[in-house]
Amino acid sequence: MSPRKRPLVPVSSRRKAADDVFPFHFLPVECQLHVLSFLNEVDKCSCALVSLSWSRLVRSWKLWRVADYSRRGVFHLGQEGLLVSNREFERWKAWVHHYTHHLISRRASLLTLKASFDLGDHCNQWGELLSHLLDNVHCRDLSHLDLNWTFTLLEPLDLRVHPSSSSHQDSITKMDQVISFQNLLTKLTQSCPRVSRMRLHFDWSDTSVSLLAQFQQLRVLELKYFWVFKGVTPSTLHTLTKALPNLRSLTLHVLVPLRNLGISYTLESQSLEFLDVSPSRGLVFSRLKLPALRELRAKKIVRGITLDRKTRLRIQHRWPCLYNVLREGTPKLQALNNERLLPTWRERSYRELSAILEQSCYCVQHLDSWLW
Repeated sequence: MSPRKRPLVPVSSRRKAADDVFPFHFLPVECQLHVLSFLNEVDKCSCALVSLSWSRLVRSWKLWRVADYSRRGVFHLGQEGLLVSNREFERWKAWVHHYTHHLISRRASLLTLKASFDLGDHCNQWGELLSHLLDNVHCRDLSHLDLNWTFTLLEPLDLRVHPSSSSHQDSITKMDQVISFQNLLTKLTQSCPRVSRMRLHFDWSDTSVSLLAQFQQLRVLELKYFWVFKGVTPSTLHTLTKALPNLRSLTLHVLVPLRNLGISYTLESQSLEFLDVSPSRGLVFSRLKLPALRELRAKKIVRGITLDRKTRLRIQHRWPCLYNVLREGTPKLQALNNERLLPTWRERSYRELSAILEQSCYCVQHLDSWLW
């Protein structure tokens, strides 16, 4: 059977179809770049293969504004602790280095940096890789930083039992991570002073707090806990929030160690409008001075420890009721734990807010307590 022949199309019809195609190449270069900016990185690279003119367009630094190492390249999505093979991890490492070289060769002008690397890994030297990137791209306008410096994506889990492992060795590893993090944070303060949105794990050391306070343009900040045994002193937390004059939103993941039970904290900020401490454990406020605060999220989390009644009451008696703290220090508060507050909530007894406060207040009046 002979193959089916394609029907002949009149020349006039073909010319008409060609005329219906939008003349992309007639647009000004800035308009062409704007259109291409909506593509993801893989599609941009595909566009570079269309023609020489498109290849030149895609090489423009204006199209490379995001460095996202958390994409895992072309690999499957996964979670922390995902079991992967050494071969797959080596493929991912090769992609990371190729991606870094690609951004540098394009002279990228970064607005966003997202990464998850164990900076204490001396073998793979992830800290040096990020420093090399910052040294060779334009990052003066970087505004969004999302950094997990405690964990490397797609790294194979070491399931072997090491007889030499100990808490002392863990402490040394943590200190290596902190030192590398502080070195990277120092470089960021020098290279990226305009960061306005930041999400990262934090060790709450005096050096790290001092470095973080140099980002005076910060508006949105989320600090996750670094190590469960690392406490946060009240003065450190108070100093940090007071040192950031443009901070609008703050989310804290603070785990107060058991040895610090009974400690309460103060916060002071003239600009803070949103505060979320619901991911924290044992974080109790004795005083808030937040004249601009409009929304607060706080959650009382069961600690799973056992204390006798006398000890528990002695600890809880140290803390004021959250209602009194909010009434005195948050004159513009409008929402608590996603519940809209009436404008007259300050004139009413706290019992009218008891359903909300039972979820967030640690004081002695709320004895469905967190300590059992």
